Amino acid sequence: MNNRRISILAAILALVFMMPQFVMASDKDGEGVNVKEVMFHHLGDGYGWEVPFSHVYRIPLPVIVKTEDGKWISFSSARLSKIEEVTDSATGKSKLEAEPQIVTVEKDGNTYNFVLAHVSKHNNKIVQIFPLPDDDQSKVAQAASAQNDDVVDGYVKFDGKYYREYRPFDISITKNVLALFLSAIIVTLIVMSIVRHYAKKGMTAPRKGVGLMEMIIDFVYSDVIKGALGANARKYAPFLLTCFFFILIMNLLGLIVIFPGGANLTGNVSITLVLALLVFVVTNVTNSKHYWKEIFWPDVPLFLKFPLPIMQFIEIVGIFTKPAALCVRLFANMMGGHMIVITLTLLIFIFAAFGAEATGASVIISILFSIFMLALDILVSFIQAFVFTLLSALFISMSHGDGHSHDNIEDGEKAQEAIEA
Repeated sequence: MNNRRISILAAILALVFMMPQFVMASDKDGEGVNVKEVMFHHLGDGYGWEVPFSHVYRIPLPVIVKTEDGKWISFSSARLSKIEEVTDSATGKSKLEAEPQIVTVEKDGNTYNFVLAHVSKHNNKIVQIFPLPDDDQSKVAQAASAQNDDVVDGYVKFDGKYYREYRPFDISITKNVLALFLSAIIVTLIVMSIVRHYAKKGMTAPRKGVGLMEMIIDFVYSDVIKGALGANARKYAPFLLTCFFFILIMNLLGLIVIFPGGANLTGNVSITLVLALLVFVVTNVTNSKHYWKEIFWPDVPLFLKFPLPIMQFIEIVGIFTKPAALCVRLFANMMGGHMIVITLTLLIFIFAAFGAEATGASVIISILFSIFMLALDILVSFIQAFVFTLLSALFISMSHGDGHSHDNIEDGEKAQEAIEA
């Protein structure tokens, strides 16, 4: 066992000390590292899933778009680019690059052309393109020259030519969409494993993974949901537990570098917004009558609500700020964690310009801090799922309070103390 540990440690140290040489070599062969491009590439969505340890090859995904004339077209995202060997004129060395290309689809006697836009206001999105006559081509090129920008509204530039573009209705299975499906499947498998255990073995205590999941469920239900909702806990537990595990699985998958991980789901504001909207709907549809009474005629001095509806305005704004806080809190915390890890990694390539000594020091520091941040992100993944569930339970509890129940007041105080802690 000791020999195995020594071998692993030696391999890690060798990798750390050899890393500066690889970084220096890669920096000389290329034109440097575009930090912004690399960061947004890893944090953004895509029409393909990167093959582990390769920036050229992609796992193809289905592209499904609606054309300008209303026809539905589908094709593989592998057709959006082709792998070519590119030779650097300065160094004479060759490397593989994924070059974008036009996808041509024949349907019902018509020809449709699509391209992944780069020089367009629809950057990195699929657009339908239409060739331009020579006169229009010259006019668009002159307009681009006049504004000193290749991006012209309504047109896309590809391979030195301008085309009229149309952004189709796009329901493609992108990396984030597939990751959502995978997260939902994993959550379902986790829940069904517990169901199967009790169906086969009755009320015997589960062990290993099933026992761990039961412990987490009991903790979230007893200390969060029941503590905030009291008698209404059983009614809202399925929804809140689903939110907790769905967010937790998305957070943890986002920390995995290779497939099926790597998709930055909770760092995508669209996804956190949908989760917040679900809480908004549940809170405002299943509430008590007293909830609306407190919004439109709260128990405050008359001059604060009539003739100027000051308190009514504040309460109505509060309806929307609560889900907004859920959305932004989850998005900002998870996005920030990913950006810190990527930035620490990119420091290696940034310091490569200062020589091997600076690169070696940056490698050691970046690796150590990246490992620390990844470990911290695992903890943050649990914390953010917990906080989202806790706040959601608190908001739902507030919408069911009668304003006089001692139990509701006590539950609200406990939830608030947990948030502050």
